[in-house]
Amino acid sequence: MHPIDLAVIAVYVAGCTALGAWLGSQSKELKGYFLGESNIPAWAVMISIVATETSTATFLSVPGIAYRGDFTFLQLPMGYLIGRVIVATFLLPSYFRREIYTAYEVLQRRFGGATRTTASLLFLLTRVLADGLRLFLAATVLQVITGWPIDAAILAVGLTTIVYTYLGGMKAVIWIDVIQFHIYIVGALIALAILAGKLPGGWGEIWQYGTAAHKFRVFDFAFDLTRPYTFWAGLIGGMVLNTATHGADQLMVQRYLSARSQRQAAGALVASGFVVLAQFALFLFIGVALYVFYREFPPALPGGTVPKDREFAYFIVHYLPTGVLGLVVAAVFSAAMGTLSGSLNASAATTVNDLYRPLVPQADDRHLLRVSKVLTALWGLGQMAMALVATGLQQNVVENALAVASFTTGIVLGVFVLGIFTKVPQPAALTGLLAGVAAVSYAKFGTSLAWPWYALVGSSTVVAVGIVAGMVLPKQGEEAVEAAQMGNAGTES
Repeated sequence: MHPIDLAVIAVYVAGCTALGAWLGSQSKELKGYFLGESNIPAWAVMISIVATETSTATFLSVPGIAYRGDFTFLQLPMGYLIGRVIVATFLLPSYFRREIYTAYEVLQRRFGGATRTTASLLFLLTRVLADGLRLFLAATVLQVITGWPIDAAILAVGLTTIVYTYLGGMKAVIWIDVIQFHIYIVGALIALAILAGKLPGGWGEIWQYGTAAHKFRVFDFAFDLTRPYTFWAGLIGGMVLNTATHGADQLMVQRYLSARSQRQAAGALVASGFVVLAQFALFLFIGVALYVFYREFPPALPGGTVPKDREFAYFIVHYLPTGVLGLVVAAVFSAAMGTLSGSLNASAATTVNDLYRPLVPQADDRHLLRVSKVLTALWGLGQMAMALVATGLQQNVVENALAVASFTTGIVLGVFVLGIFTKVPQPAALTGLLAGVAAVSYAKFGTSLAWPWYALVGSSTVVAVGIVAGMVLPKQGEEAVEAAQMGNAGTES
């Protein structure tokens, strides 16, 4: 890379680290480190939600969806919008009834410590697996763009993320998310403008050829459970999936708890759905523009075609001018670090509050803050170790592991539904949880069901089996629920 491009990347990385250190100097207690003192404005929470669910794969792979297909991917974020409204209406009140640090504290108040611990461990194990592999995928993209060895790319992304998250906590995560969001959006818009400028017909040519090739088709009403981008998969599967990922996952719940009130958290959550929809439309439009561009200027590759999911990366490497290339590579860093930093802070919060704190009830905030920072670094090293292991895996194994990690949120959502809308006891909830794991594993590895349906399979199985299990000992269930409610009332008083 040109020294100017390297300088742009270096300034970005140094800026993130310095900002994290400055924000960290303001966090003297656990609430500041994990929740930003619950004083983050709604607009910043909203942008952080968007940046967290935007990975490097989103930035570089979504254009490939439209390049090879059309705009039907947009049906998923339409279902996401409905899911966000459901979370804001039915789940957020549970998180704001009293001061909590993690989503899984709600499960202890309703069921008991075993359910809280099980849900927390499930979150931690799948999070380190999923984000370790996301780090690997981000590093492979960085390797393509920069030519660095894969190990160096993993270390560059992983260590930078660890440092500013360790120093700054949740404030650093959210405010750097805000910066990262603007960097990757600006980077994408500049790349799109350069792309259109290189076409003889400019924007009009993109629209003309894209329309002729039916690239702008949005709706597909075919009822085929094996296809991920249909209206029904988007409306139903996307709705349940988003209810799970944004309602029962500590990665997102922690952002709501950092808002100034439940009302502001709800507003940020719903508004983020519209921003995500617009963002996906932008990335898909880039894919259509690439389709037109490569028709006009075939790549100098065998067959004149770019490998799958490398369409945007190839354009970035070969066509962006000096300086702009550095900015867009920084945007790739931003998309990766936004997800990974939030995961580190959420994993540390879950470990400290759900696993460590109950074992050491006498620990004060200063001690817990030190432990939290150490755990942030340890979870970061865990992500990097997983990414390094992934370098020896086959690509299809990596994709399967990511799918397994992603569908666990539907299982945890089912447990939350049991807790909010039923009176089943803890054994019934745990039975439903285990049945959900089995059902989703079968759906993934034993059927051709499309991935947007996994969350529905998991959550519905947990609820159905939990209710049936609760009916076996109805009196015991009622007594357990009443005892738990009395215990909670005594604790709160």
